[in-house]
Amino acid sequence: MPHRPPLPALPALLVLLASLALLYACDKPQAASPAAAQPKPEVGFVELQHEALTLNTELPGRTSAHLIAEVRPQVGGIVQKRLFREGTEVKAGEMLYQIDPASFQAAYDSAKADLAKAQANIRSLQLKVERYRDLVGIKAVSQQDYDDAKASLLQADAEVEAAKAALETARINLDHTRVTAPISGRIGRSAVTAGALVTADQSTALATIQQLDPIYVDVTRSSTEWLRLQQALASGRLQQPGDNAISVRLRLEDGRDYPQTGRLLFSEVTVDESSGAITLRAEFPNPRQLLLPGMYVRALLDEGVDTAALLVPQRAVSRDPRGGATVYVINADNKIELRSIETERAVGDRWLLRSGLDAGAHVVVDGLQKIRPGLEVKPVAFAPQLPAATVADEAPAGNAGAAR
Repeated sequence: MPHRPPLPALPALLVLLASLALLYACDKPQAASPAAAQPKPEVGFVELQHEALTLNTELPGRTSAHLIAEVRPQVGGIVQKRLFREGTEVKAGEMLYQIDPASFQAAYDSAKADLAKAQANIRSLQLKVERYRDLVGIKAVSQQDYDDAKASLLQADAEVEAAKAALETARINLDHTRVTAPISGRIGRSAVTAGALVTADQSTALATIQQLDPIYVDVTRSSTEWLRLQQALASGRLQQPGDNAISVRLRLEDGRDYPQTGRLLFSEVTVDESSGAITLRAEFPNPRQLLLPGMYVRALLDEGVDTAALLVPQRAVSRDPRGGATVYVINADNKIELRSIETERAVGDRWLLRSGLDAGAHVVVDGLQKIRPGLEVKPVAFAPQLPAATVADEAPAGNAGAAR
């Protein structure tokens, strides 16, 4: 039977296998740690810069006529004819109605005759006073008779003046039978026709005339916002361009922009106690009379120019549990910080900042879902992509106002 060599001992075999495994592990490259292998997240940011911004406010308003005159008769009588066409332009002084003048003509003629009679009487009394003046010196008439003659002359003078006043009154009443337009403008419908009986100073107007060029627009604004605007202008934060007159633009009921620009005239001197609003009045040219009294419009007031405005994109702003506005900014070490800000108003797709950030701040606008405060990131300047052209973009220029 052949002789077999003895098998190595079990401990020596285990040591040999462990050595081979160690040598294999040393030759294989080690895997990097998860923390060292994860790249820094790439985020898009915008750098805030001061810019000049014209601030405007859109307010609801109503149009009203520049001048309004209600035509009423000043004497009573029968309307003989109407001399205008409803809805047309009339000029100041143009005759609108003719009231039957017969009785007023007779009163005028009577007053004229009374004046002639008084004037004839005064001539006789003047001659009598002159004769008595000479006779009283030679005692041919008494002093009493002379005094009575002078008193009669003075009375006759007064009667002449009264007759003149009566004649003027009769002339005025006769003229009032011709009802004329007190102002120039567009006249509305007539409340009476020929044959109607009218009375002096009646409550119902015969017609109404409205001057529409220029035209007023009355808007309301919160008194708090009005005080804030006045404070901003007084402090110099806002500057009014041009001649310091606040310009106003209009948007009509159908969404179109009114082609003429107006100006703010004044603000009401009292505040409505029920609404806390103040009324502002603007004036607009209305040569084509496109604006009619009573129209609802939206007025855009150019309040002033903020020469150092800071605007932050709305997509960068989020809200904390208390409703406060917050943004993520990238500091000098490329780490994320959470900042609380105060916004004043929306300007397009951006917020106008009141406080919280300074010019030069890098505000994160892209990649917000993958960051947190303290995280180091790779900042990249954000370049927004313009939207593709749409059918609305290619609409004719004349429909631009309706597209808005």
